[in-house]
Amino acid sequence: MPTKVGMVSLGCAKNMVNSEQMLQKLKDAGYDITGPLDKVDTIVINTCGFIESAKAEAIDNTLEFAELKKEGRLRKIIVAGCLSERYKDEIMRELPEVDGLVGCGSFDEIAEVVSGVMEGDKVCRFGDIDAPISETGRVVTSGPGWAYLRIAEGCDNCCAYCVIPSLRGKYRSRPMENILGEARMLAEMGVKELIVIAQDTSRYGTDLYGERKLSELVRRLCDISGIDWIRLHYLYPDEIDDELIDTVAREEKVVKYLDIPIQHINNGILKRMNRRGTGTEIRELFKKLRERIPGLVLRTSIIAGLPGEGEAEFEELASFLRETKIERGGVFVYSPEEGTEAAGMPDIPDRETAEHRCALLTDIQSRIIDEFNESMLGKVLTVLVEGVDNATGYLYGRSFADSPDVDGRVLFDAQAGLGDFVKVRITDIIDGELAGEVEE
Repeated sequence: MPTKVGMVSLGCAKNMVNSEQMLQKLKDAGYDITGPLDKVDTIVINTCGFIESAKAEAIDNTLEFAELKKEGRLRKIIVAGCLSERYKDEIMRELPEVDGLVGCGSFDEIAEVVSGVMEGDKVCRFGDIDAPISETGRVVTSGPGWAYLRIAEGCDNCCAYCVIPSLRGKYRSRPMENILGEARMLAEMGVKELIVIAQDTSRYGTDLYGERKLSELVRRLCDISGIDWIRLHYLYPDEIDDELIDTVAREEKVVKYLDIPIQHINNGILKRMNRRGTGTEIRELFKKLRERIPGLVLRTSIIAGLPGEGEAEFEELASFLRETKIERGGVFVYSPEEGTEAAGMPDIPDRETAEHRCALLTDIQSRIIDEFNESMLGKVLTVLVEGVDNATGYLYGRSFADSPDVDGRVLFDAQAGLGDFVKVRITDIIDGELAGEVEE
């Protein structure tokens, strides 16, 4: 009987793609990767090590599986990904239950690591994080009807608060033909929505081709039969050019939704954070996007409590959110991370102040979302069907305005196949989520 291996994927969408590639490697090596996690021989925990809350989640998961191992219900534990890359020595010293570690440059070696730990060895693999991106296939675990499409790895932005470049390496674009080939394969599998991801998608091609190539890539993705939606995530503000704006506006398959993390709006804080551009340029960009892409929904990420954020800087940020009315905003408390430039900066607001500011910004965003939902009443939205809501028994899905796991859902009471598109007329708002009736 083949060894049964389970996978837990934590953190971001990029990590999920790495988990799917590891599953493919394990499957190709003959391991059984199906079944519930409490009935496997070996568990692989693909971790995030970005901020304190992500590290805590990874450690908590590891400790939970350590209890199963202690009870004899699990034989081996392997910790992979960013937490391993960042804290390999500490993990092996403080978590003796862990049998193997896999860094961000060694995901392709997962089958060998499993083989080694099953033979009783302690195995650690840490390859070159700046190596060319692996073109390993994937066991797609997302959907139904959608999948992530990773176009680059690593990051060269070097924001003062971020550890990603030290964990994921320099920015490396995938060759365009490889991306298109994967997209065609996903379309043949029934994927209808591609969610384009990287640490910075707007920089795509600059390292490989010497110029921005995201617009060309998007246009060629639009030519693929079977793909109906293309959604762009993680666009760096100052890399968004007129060609990309025109492409998003013109191409019908590109959903009018852009994820543009800005982190803050105050010029002084943006400069301290090594963010390129100014608050004025961000305001002008968002104004231009609204004017040239009718019906656009914006998503961004905001950090409360960054070094140097006093009351004036915070109020500028709050006023910006009230005025700009970004429909989808994630607000986070600043986490001083060891090894980053920002962690040693003066004037870091205390945790209580940062959490209070985060709560105030979240309240502003909640009101904006409520206004957006009310503006959708009476409209007919195309919805990608994803599942059944246990509380109501209704089907649910996502509209153009919703990305998986971070945004809302649309509920409706009708028969439809998972992964299909339906037209839903919005008639109600249930616990902050849109609800409606299917249009025949």
